[in-house]
Amino acid sequence: MQIKAATAKPDRFKTEALILGYYEGSDALTPEAAIVNEALGGAIDRLIKDGDVTGKAGQTTILHTLGRLPADRIVMVGLGKHRNATAGSVAGCLAAACRTLRGKGVTRVSIYVPTDLKDTEFLDTVRSVAEGVNLGLYTFRQYITRKSDFEDTRNVTLIGKNRRKMSEVIEEAQIVAEAVNWTRDLVNEPGNHITPTALAERAVALAKEYGMKSEVFDKDKIAELGMGGLMGVSQGSAQPPKFIVLNYKGRKGEGIDLALVGKGITFDSGGINLKPSSGLENMKGDMAGAASVLAAIGAIARLKLGLNVTAIAPATENMPSGSALKVGDIITAMNGKTIEITNTDAEGRLILADALSYAADLGAKKTVDVATLTGACQVALGNITTGAFSNNQAFGNSIVAAGKAVGENIWEMPMFDEYGEVMKGSISDVKNTGNRFAGAITAAKFLENFAGRQPWVHLDIAGTSDTDKDKGVMVKGATGVPVRTLVKLAQTMAQ
Repeated sequence: MQIKAATAKPDRFKTEALILGYYEGSDALTPEAAIVNEALGGAIDRLIKDGDVTGKAGQTTILHTLGRLPADRIVMVGLGKHRNATAGSVAGCLAAACRTLRGKGVTRVSIYVPTDLKDTEFLDTVRSVAEGVNLGLYTFRQYITRKSDFEDTRNVTLIGKNRRKMSEVIEEAQIVAEAVNWTRDLVNEPGNHITPTALAERAVALAKEYGMKSEVFDKDKIAELGMGGLMGVSQGSAQPPKFIVLNYKGRKGEGIDLALVGKGITFDSGGINLKPSSGLENMKGDMAGAASVLAAIGAIARLKLGLNVTAIAPATENMPSGSALKVGDIITAMNGKTIEITNTDAEGRLILADALSYAADLGAKKTVDVATLTGACQVALGNITTGAFSNNQAFGNSIVAAGKAVGENIWEMPMFDEYGEVMKGSISDVKNTGNRFAGAITAAKFLENFAGRQPWVHLDIAGTSDTDKDKGVMVKGATGVPVRTLVKLAQTMAQ
């Protein structure tokens, strides 16, 4: 899909559909809507008077111009109440409208970008809308053989002031959106197509395309490095484990400014602690953390940000077999700490223990790990908000701020020392599970044992990595959260 910028008057612009926003309870049309209203003989005024156009968020009303305007259709889209409207909420409304139009066979859409959002620069609105439309029109049809009910939208034009600056912002937005959609593609893929080996191949191809260095450690190298967590989880699977490292160098000098670590369980059966059959098909998405960090570093490289970033993705399946890890087993992580296995379905933290230890050994100045780690986080925060856990308040705040800036909700959870008490082992340094209380926090406290002393944030995306319905910029299936947050964090760090 191509997104471009234009400066044009609504009565002179040729397109299949021209989208105009309208705020709930507004007393006046925008200048563009007023021009259209006059050309259509007051049709918009009548629709508002009759209650057919209310401005409620997401409401979409289509008017056929019947040759009175160059645009074939005028689309009035509700943006909600003006005082509550944000760049993110507006982008969601416009993305939903574009999906509606695609369902009606419209392939070329034009949008007047609102210029009057409170406390928001116009170009920031342009960025959000460009990202949002790209994300909202995403589809995953690789394995559907029947013809689609709709033809994909090919061209979207954003109309506003200063075409040159808009074009620059749109180009950046498309890079980020494409990274999110790359993540979605990987997470939506079935487990027989995205194995640890296939994930590594995708990562290497990404690195080659955007000028990054890549390393993939095989089983022998993983064992040599003492990565007992990754070795232990993988021993029940016929698929060999991989440890993926991508390096982007955006400034002169050595050192890693930011390490991004992602959980890469390409299918999670639960191991010996077998999961229930209900929803088990979704466990192909337990590598969303790995996909996110790989996509984020790809976008960082494309944006040519001025910092050094390393992405680390340990990848394996978690399967039951005669050779699988057993409850009661004790393994040794890369940093030398011993771990008693009290639940084989708490495997993500085991492979992250090795990956975080590796990042600490590299001397990364700051580290973020991303994982579909605990159902407990989803119980606490639902599918709306990602949980953040940190050993450094300032760094935790920066993650929350980055999420807010791009419209991804993040809430920082407590990390008091007392939460770690239940993770202490009686015959090992630590256990991999505690009791049934505060499970998301105790999992984070487990990871803290391996994160090192540098500022570190753990993002639990168990509830936000996928969605069961289309809404705003989100499409049913994988969401690509938190790629946009990670890229925004890197942009802020690079300033």
